[in-house]
Amino acid sequence: MLRPLLLASLTAAATAVTATTTAFGLGTLPPLPLLSTPDSLTVSIERSGHAEADGTFELRCGGTPGGTHPAAENACKRLAQFAQDGADPFAPVPADQMCTEQYGGPATAHITGHWKGRGVDARFSRANGCEIGRWENLRPVLPRVTG
Repeated sequence: MLRPLLLASLTAAATAVTATTTAFGLGTLPPLPLLSTPDSLTVSIERSGHAEADGTFELRCGGTPGGTHPAAENACKRLAQFAQDGADPFAPVPADQMCTEQYGGPATAHITGHWKGRGVDARFSRANGCEIGRWENLRPVLPRVTG
């Protein structure tokens, strides 16, 4: 009973600090680890060319990597690299981005859940050079595929 009350108080305080820093042009603060939802992703893969890679897998990072993801430890290490670099591995290709017209195969992926305190709902394909690069950049969260 005390924990939810404490968590609510900390959340309110963090919201107030964020509002204050934004009002003064300081931007938003990064999520506080104690208040963030644990990193937990659902990774769904289709048509990768590898039967063992297709399916839906759970990936938990932070602390000991876990879940049903076949490469959980390395996938969490890759996501930690993105976090350290301040990069968003789930960002879509910008609409005005020029991409090579090449086809990397029928593989698709859908990743949902929470990462670094924010919701994730990202789709991946191999429909052009930009999408292929985006997929390859997220390996081993996403599997190696055959074209």
